[in-house]
Amino acid sequence: MATYKQLMAEKEALEAQLAEVRATEIAGVIEKIQGLMAEYELTVDDIATKRRRGRPAGGAAKGRAVAKEKVSLPAKYMDPKTGATWSGRGRAPAWLGKNRTKFLIAEA
Repeated sequence: MATYKQLMAEKEALEAQLAEVRATEIAGVIEKIQGLMAEYELTVDDIATKRRRGRPAGGAAKGRAVAKEKVSLPAKYMDPKTGATWSGRGRAPAWLGKNRTKFLIAEA
């Protein structure tokens, strides 16, 4: 069984080998990228992603905004004294009371 010192020496040797291999591979990758950039006439600005703050412009934000718009429903109940109306959705107004039938608006 290997000792701690032997394993640490092997680790350091492997790390040095990793750094050397990585450096040579990166050089090849950079050459490929530069070749493709020259071939397609690309600049660094074309490749770099642009970071923006805030919400993204476009369809996603607009779609949510449209979905949140209030749609007015036709009135279903009306208070004859004040003319106040209620569509039947949400919390019932106090003037409606328990007998809702007398406040119903006749459908045309």
